[in-house]
Amino acid sequence: MAEKAYRSVAKSVSWRTVGTLDTMIISYFVTGNLTMAASIGSIELFTKMALYYFHERAWNKISFGKVKEPDYQI
Repeated sequence: MAEKAYRSVAKSVSWRTVGTLDTMIISYFVTGNLTMAASIGSIELFTKMALYYFHERAWNKISFGKVKEPDYQI
């Protein structure tokens, strides 16, 4: 079963929201600077969202771990 592209986009956005919050919190603890932490998180948000989308689409083309559903059932 393949996923539609918009599902990969939705998963990319939700995952990056969680990931960016994590990065901003870690950056704040490391730098102690809230502005720097927000800057790092903002840049990372867009670059990693794009990388995740393409990663998802590539994995969607691989059959490893997928179960093929029958074409019909009686």
